[in-house]
Amino acid sequence: MNDVAAAPEPVRSTRKTGRFVYIASVGLLCAWVLVPLYFLLINTLSSPETVNSFPKPFIPEFDMGSMSFFAGYGGMLSALKNSIVVAVMTMILSISIGAPAGYALSRFDFRGKELFRMLILLTRAFPLPLLALPLAVLFIRTGLDDTAFGLALVHTTLAIPFAVLITFSLFSGIPIELEEAAWTLGCTRLTAFTKVVLPLILPGITASAIFAFVISWNEVFAAAVLTIENRTLTAFLLVKLSEAPLHLKFAGGFILVVPALVFIFAVRKYLFAMWGIANR
Repeated sequence: MNDVAAAPEPVRSTRKTGRFVYIASVGLLCAWVLVPLYFLLINTLSSPETVNSFPKPFIPEFDMGSMSFFAGYGGMLSALKNSIVVAVMTMILSISIGAPAGYALSRFDFRGKELFRMLILLTRAFPLPLLALPLAVLFIRTGLDDTAFGLALVHTTLAIPFAVLITFSLFSGIPIELEEAAWTLGCTRLTAFTKVVLPLILPGITASAIFAFVISWNEVFAAAVLTIENRTLTAFLLVKLSEAPLHLKFAGGFILVVPALVFIFAVRKYLFAMWGIANR
């Protein structure tokens, strides 16, 4: 406080301006995220007449008509189940493949290591619509079309780059001396990993799984192209709600957004722990 009081007037003015810009930026970012969610909640829990009226109320009416319609809508629960199954399979596959790759990149030096990291990033350079037709033909020939496992494979290819890079950065933040000390005490590389490294990296693994879950949950293009009867929730809403009334579109958006938010909120402590490990 004395340093601030003793600072020259231009310095104090600069600090105040910087503090104001920081607070305003945080406020705008929060508004950018929370305001659409708030109005989505209001329109979901309001009657159809209120949804189509103007101005919009700031307090929801807690009218469950739209949600009740969705709960009994044919195929919605099946699509929700398919989304959960595909997202869980994507989490398992992406971590099973991405975590060992991240460990190898952080612990071993081999020829073409930097090229391998670049190739991992380049997998996101090919837009999914460009690959839709070859994927559809391949899946039809192999019998993977319109299956949860086939769609999970596509979503895994989208999630693996994030899983590899996140786990690579986290493994790099754990000193290799910890594993070497375990080796000198009689542990093999596997037991040293499971008993020393894995407990430390578990928050990062959880965070990678979160990203994989969200990527799979929100993906719509591959789900709409590669599935017909076993559609995920996003593809189901895209097909069924394109001509639906406005209040039902809000209900569909609410059902689509809320599970991902709840999932992230439930594991938020692992996200914070992940950043703590990464910064060490």
